[in-house]
Amino acid sequence: MYLEKLSLTDFRSYAQVDLTLEPGVTVLVGYNGIGKTNLMEAIGYLATLSSHRVSSDAPLLRFGTERAMIRAKLVRGEQATVLELEINASRANRGRINRSNPVRARDILGICQTVLFAPEDLALVKGDPSNRRRFLDELLVSLMPRHSATRSDYDRVLKQRNALLKSGRAGKFTAGHEATLDVWDQHMARAGAEVLHARLELVERLRPHLNKAYAQLTDGSKEADAIYRSTLQDLLDDDGAGAAFAAEPSAVGRVEDLRVLSVDELTERYVQAFAASRRKELERGISLVGPHRDDVELILGEAPAKGYASHGETWSMCLSLRLASYYVMLDDARTGGSAPILILDDVFAELDVQRRRKLAAIVSGAEQVLVTAAVDADIPEELTGRRVKVIPGGIDESESP
Repeated sequence: MYLEKLSLTDFRSYAQVDLTLEPGVTVLVGYNGIGKTNLMEAIGYLATLSSHRVSSDAPLLRFGTERAMIRAKLVRGEQATVLELEINASRANRGRINRSNPVRARDILGICQTVLFAPEDLALVKGDPSNRRRFLDELLVSLMPRHSATRSDYDRVLKQRNALLKSGRAGKFTAGHEATLDVWDQHMARAGAEVLHARLELVERLRPHLNKAYAQLTDGSKEADAIYRSTLQDLLDDDGAGAAFAAEPSAVGRVEDLRVLSVDELTERYVQAFAASRRKELERGISLVGPHRDDVELILGEAPAKGYASHGETWSMCLSLRLASYYVMLDDARTGGSAPILILDDVFAELDVQRRRKLAAIVSGAEQVLVTAAVDADIPEELTGRRVKVIPGGIDESESP
């Protein structure tokens, strides 16, 4: 799959811009702050309905406007698909597929698939757990768009349950509230089990690719791995809560054992975990157990990458995570999916010469690679292809070969 045309209206710094692309490598060159990343951000947003730079949609709208439009023509084999995404300031975003009637924005998920590398990726190793959870969830949605609804359901139930717990902290918790909390426990247990089950499966798919990618980018002297850390497992291992699970003969003892449990079995574990942690949750007024508090521990050699990896090793781990997601998506493409578009946004300027060359050699064979750089000197010789000049407010076609 590749992107043939991109058109933006009132997106970020662009009142209007049109960009024609082709398979292979395209390098967008322009001074820092000129708008290169805005173009890449729009493509990534079309794929995931989220930005790699900001957590809300408001900054995506050109200042003073109420709506932004992203239009794209994607080509897969002999089939072309036109996607339109309307980002609104005051109402729900909407999408169109091949100029049909408007649909929910999430209905276009899975059509445009990307893997985006950016300097912000350092947060995957150095940042808090929310960055790693988001990485997993965005990849899940790319592979199986139905997980967007699963995650939305979980977030909705979590919000309702937290509101009820806060009322308990305020001293307004009654027998009626307790009955209502039992109901929300059941809903959250089911939604949480579906999220957890999907994440555990995905991490297992990522692990061999992560180690392979890290070896490709480095001298191979250290192995890279990822371990999913579940708050459900934390409670199972907590001596204070052990009695709540003692009567359950199938209770697991280690986090990797969670992988063998079905969604129904994980649902039961969550119901038990909520019961065991209810007193603490009422005291704090917040849900303490669930996928929203889980983490992915990244391991390099014998130690956690966070806090122990050097700057170069941290960068290699971040790049390896993105490459691992690319390899997982390629696995999926062989069974009917689409090979993703690779986007490298100002990444090469952050890397030493050796890592530049190795990364360029790995990605150069992709169906489409989009790269941004401030100067041509940042681009390794291995990435030969078309050059596009980005100027204030648009593209200078006369500068493009």
